[in-house]
Amino acid sequence: MAVLIQKKPTTILEKFNDETWRRKFLRNVLIPWLFISPLLIIHLFVVAVPAMQGVYMSLTDWKGVGQNAQFIGLENYQELFFEDEAFGKAMGNNIAWMIFFLTVPFILALFCATQLAQVKRGGMLYRSILFIPYVLASVVTVTIWKNLLNPQRGIGAALDSLLGVEDVFGVAFLGRPESALMSIAFIDNWHFWGFLMILFLAAMQAIPPVLYDAAKIDGANRWQEFRHVTMPGIRPVVLFMFMMVAIWSFLAFDYIFLSTQGGPGGASEVIATLLYKNAFFRFEAGYGAAQGVVISIFAGFIILIFVTLRRRGWDI
Repeated sequence: MAVLIQKKPTTILEKFNDETWRRKFLRNVLIPWLFISPLLIIHLFVVAVPAMQGVYMSLTDWKGVGQNAQFIGLENYQELFFEDEAFGKAMGNNIAWMIFFLTVPFILALFCATQLAQVKRGGMLYRSILFIPYVLASVVTVTIWKNLLNPQRGIGAALDSLLGVEDVFGVAFLGRPESALMSIAFIDNWHFWGFLMILFLAAMQAIPPVLYDAAKIDGANRWQEFRHVTMPGIRPVVLFMFMMVAIWSFLAFDYIFLSTQGGPGGASEVIATLLYKNAFFRFEAGYGAAQGVVISIFAGFIILIFVTLRRRGWDI
């Protein structure tokens, strides 16, 4: 008995003449692209086009208003990396800021999330209290802490008065070059670490309890449970937030600008605050655009590292 075998379409014309192929194309290709096209168009005009304009402006000498931008090539980048000492200092402050936020808030968040994971009653209340600072506006948070750290009427002044001493604890932490940056980092961390804790706690609660039961049967203590059960279970969340915090560290602006505007003497200056001053105070928009491109390059480099690790088998 002869068996009729239908030949699959190979050329474009044969595919369009085949009804089954047309239906698959419509369902799997055309309709999804039709649904996503509005978002792509918005992204093109809101993100992609301004980004390309920013790259072009970084190659020009432009005041930001009035005159046309004059193309000068890579002169802004040459000045940025080889002549501008303020930029080098700001980059160093950004790196110090990143190191702080890749250690202190992660340690706090992991510790508190581990403890709260054991709480059966009132856990939601504790989580809400620790998460409240994250939802406060940065202006409110900075205002609170500038008053608390005020050397005349803040916590330090109250301790000096209580202990009967003078100028021991009432120190202007935001006004001293050696302490300004880390004081702002402390303020920012006060508002931020609760957000990490909530994420880590949610990831911990998704770990099957049977794994902890098996670890207890094997005689594991709390530290061994954390090391061999908890950390492997939440590793994707931790590593993803590690990447995001590293990127956010180069975007730090609001807490620093509201607290000290980069002072005193540039001690708390970071690239974002320096960019803002160059673009809007000194009217060097082209030079500021070059600094913005450098921030994007740093962020892209961090993403590239994590993409490489993911391709090599890391669970990210």
